[in-house]
Amino acid sequence: MEHTPVLLQESLAGLNISHGRIFVDATFGRGGHSDAIFKRMDKDDRLIVIDQDPEAIMEAERRYGADKRVSIYHRSFSDLTDIAEREGILGKVDGILFDFGVSSPQLDQPERGFSFMNDGPLDMRMNNTKGMTAAEWLAGVEESTLMMAIKAYGEEKFAARIARAIIAKRSQTPFLRTKQLADLVASVVPTMSFLRKGRQKHPATRTFQAIRMVINNELEVISTALDQCLTVLNVGGRLVVISFHSLEDRLVKQFMRKYIRGVALPKGLPVMNGHVGQRLRALGRATKASDAEVEKNSRARSAVLRIAEKIA
Repeated sequence: MEHTPVLLQESLAGLNISHGRIFVDATFGRGGHSDAIFKRMDKDDRLIVIDQDPEAIMEAERRYGADKRVSIYHRSFSDLTDIAEREGILGKVDGILFDFGVSSPQLDQPERGFSFMNDGPLDMRMNNTKGMTAAEWLAGVEESTLMMAIKAYGEEKFAARIARAIIAKRSQTPFLRTKQLADLVASVVPTMSFLRKGRQKHPATRTFQAIRMVINNELEVISTALDQCLTVLNVGGRLVVISFHSLEDRLVKQFMRKYIRGVALPKGLPVMNGHVGQRLRALGRATKASDAEVEKNSRARSAVLRIAEKIA
């Protein structure tokens, strides 16, 4: 399936693209958002694209490798500060975009191991050149750790049942394929639990999400990257973030709220502003994809966009 960028027009409006500016697409994916930014660039603009997926970087090189206005980094977006320092743009960036969704090619290519719908090796690494695979993690994880991961990261109420079944099954046969895992989860989750609002939700959805988040250390990486944005952006620079599930969005919301509100000072101090540490201001409310967009792209259904501007 071709990757369709989510909330594209809303993201572009949030970035406030104009000439002579510097933008960072910290999650290039398959380049939908970057392409839209690139088409609006002039000779004085710069675009930095980052992705840890080797295939994404190959696509970025194919499109922009010959253009001196574009710099391409095969790195995690948690390396944002280091990349900005290398580019000489620390504190000078006008807009940073994060799209935390898994790209369509990653989901649709069975060999990447993200999909419970197509059989493939149980991998799940965003950067499949290094680190532990999902199969390797499942081979050694303790039942209590597995249960807590599925409960916390998958928000799965049958986490204990699923973890118990996985540990029991692996003593007979190691989990090496996505279909093995998906079928086992489906066999222990009650059928009615994955019927939601008239739509059938695969019973392995939450378990696969949880394991993927563990393998890629996703929430920790997001927290690290968000903190770095305050150093990388200039005053007036925009932070545009698209999240796809409640755990991601909660991190983004808490981060923005912290620096929008600042710290309240004790009453009675002779200061004009009763708060310190205010470094962001919210631009509008959280935005979700329209019904029309969801109809064209079902993966936009859970997307949430938040935008903030650096003020200090």
